[in-house]
Amino acid sequence: MSERVKEFTEFRRKMNERILAEDNRVIKRVFSVDSLTYQDGALPGKTKELLGLTASMVLRCDDCVAYHIGQCLQSGSTKAEIIEAMSVALVVGGTIVVPHLRRAVAFLDELLATTAAK
Repeated sequence: MSERVKEFTEFRRKMNERILAEDNRVIKRVFSVDSLTYQDGALPGKTKELLGLTASMVLRCDDCVAYHIGQCLQSGSTKAEIIEAMSVALVVGGTIVVPHLRRAVAFLDELLATTAAK
């Protein structure tokens, strides 16, 4: 696993545990709603993850982009499907998304290299 992927994954896990240890219903409910959102429903979870990736790129949240790239791969999205979702984000968000596209493709490459090495 690349150092960047490892650091991102570990920090996210550690901080989610820390945040959820607080006795705050709002935080716990938002985390729960987020998890529920990406389950299969009228739209399959795979499609919802691609939508989450696109929205995260338009909103320019690199942490969210990295998370959704991982979730897209876990839900069975191909590299081509992920790149196509990124292209939609670029069109919707405009050229300000380009720096995030660069980082997203780099993260995708790192994740794919990690899974290929297994």
